[in-house]
Amino acid sequence: MQSPAFLEFVGRLTNIPDLLYDRDYCGGGTHENRHGQALDNHIDFNLHPGTGGASAAEPDRVPDAGVASWLGRRAGAASRPPDPDTDEVVEVVPAFNRCVIVETTEHSWHGFPRITLPADRKDLSRRSIALYFHTRERPAEQTALKHSTVYVDRALPPHLQPGRVLTERDVADLRELLATRDGHNRRLYCDIATLQSRLDGGFAGQVFNAIRRMLGRLRER
Repeated sequence: MQSPAFLEFVGRLTNIPDLLYDRDYCGGGTHENRHGQALDNHIDFNLHPGTGGASAAEPDRVPDAGVASWLGRRAGAASRPPDPDTDEVVEVVPAFNRCVIVETTEHSWHGFPRITLPADRKDLSRRSIALYFHTRERPAEQTALKHSTVYVDRALPPHLQPGRVLTERDVADLRELLATRDGHNRRLYCDIATLQSRLDGGFAGQVFNAIRRMLGRLRER
């Protein structure tokens, strides 16, 4: 998969030339998920943390464990945020030895629902191999500020409509959606708090505090 011939082959499939193999396997490698686990919808990091190369394509080989992957596909303006309520969603069955190639963009969100296996097959698991390929540059209209993984909350199930009497399963689904949203909010809060502490302690924070002290002295006069 590191060979020039393979990279050229994937480049022709995706129409993304000059692909680079990630020898650091940043975000890649083997993954295993078991009964009861899920992968929240998300878009991937867009720049390699080490080299700064733009993420381009992510092949994901998914053996069969009885759960489909969700792939969001943008309908309309590429500049707006991902929206599971309006984006087209494609389900891909994880058949053995199947390879899915996803172009990593600002709207190519993906994930998979909670794995639910029969009682006599809970020893099975969802196993996959994920690899990222990068490019040195991307077209200006496809670039964005550097970011890590960004989660996209799932839409409400379509059967939840006005007038419906909620079942126990409905309530459980709603609680799960709210818990996922709350988890994402806590993560954002921590990220913002960390950023603010770095600003306060860094050069920008020192300049800001110096200006604030100067303004305070001027007001005292």
